[in-house]
Amino acid sequence: MTDILSPLRIGKHLARYPIVQGAMAVRVAGANLAGSVANAGGIGTIASMGLGLSSPYFEQRKRSSFFKANRLALIDELTKVRQISPDGIIGVNVLVATRDYLILAQTAAANGANLIVTGGGLPLSLPEYTADYPDVALVPSVANLYSAQLICQTWQQKYNRLPDALIVENCQFVGGHFTECDRVNLPGFSVATVLYELRHYCQEKLGVKIPLIVTGGISDRTDIDLMMVLGADGVQIGTRFITTEECDADRRYKEYHLNAFREDVVTVPSPVGKMTRALRNTFAQEVMDGCLSKEQRCIANCLETCLFRDTGKTYCILQALAKAANGDVENGLIFSGANVRYTEQIMSIAELMAELTQPCNIPV
Repeated sequence: MTDILSPLRIGKHLARYPIVQGAMAVRVAGANLAGSVANAGGIGTIASMGLGLSSPYFEQRKRSSFFKANRLALIDELTKVRQISPDGIIGVNVLVATRDYLILAQTAAANGANLIVTGGGLPLSLPEYTADYPDVALVPSVANLYSAQLICQTWQQKYNRLPDALIVENCQFVGGHFTECDRVNLPGFSVATVLYELRHYCQEKLGVKIPLIVTGGISDRTDIDLMMVLGADGVQIGTRFITTEECDADRRYKEYHLNAFREDVVTVPSPVGKMTRALRNTFAQEVMDGCLSKEQRCIANCLETCLFRDTGKTYCILQALAKAANGDVENGLIFSGANVRYTEQIMSIAELMAELTQPCNIPV
């Protein structure tokens, strides 16, 4: 029988459980989900990408209004999450690949976020934009030792600081965009190997202990315990939180995940130039076949590099994610981790967190 899960400290913030709720865009992981997870003892995370799309601040005919809308919508979401969870630990996920990520990071820090979690690139200049908020923890996502080294070396040299924690992507199972797709099935490429390399680097080269939080394929207490055995300090769970009452997505989105099987998880090209894990539907199949039937246009100019905007290839990821989250589950992109069929019903966050934190037997 394993012990009770240990608390997780990230910077100045201590969570009762070492469980970070993953950020799922667009408006899948919002204030309702993040606040409920924080109230249950985990770390709730708001996904900042695309928050402004369905807000009253965005003018459809004025593409340049999108970034202002995103910033104002994020402030609204942070206000709302503090009404739900005044004292919980709340993170905001910002994507380095988006054109307004630094503005959103600064906005999050200035409006009550406890953590800034980054993905979609290396946040080499992030500390410069959050320097006025020293209590806000900075948590980059990495897939390998090289990325962590580059971030740590740059931050040490330029800003005299290190990350407060690292999200370690298990690229074999993580949902949405994933890196190292050319190495993902090689025998030597495993989350155990990456964890060992990162732990050794932090302790032997940097002389510090940086919490390592694994994400990808974690859906129950057995998975959590296995990651702890491998050397993780915590886990980030995304897909499992979708099938909850408090998840901000449309009910049809949740039910699509509820009814999915492992063989429904496919890899779909993305306009950011990476592959994504998603659930098979009409949209995903058309993308994989290279025959999208509906005309699209760039509505927000949201990415630094976009194959759709720049070359007309693939699709508008902002619209694709928003359609799915709003309930159009056949004509939108439905991100998913590799592990599905983990529950037979939509449950409350309180029920799910109780399930995830209950001790169980595991093989070691």
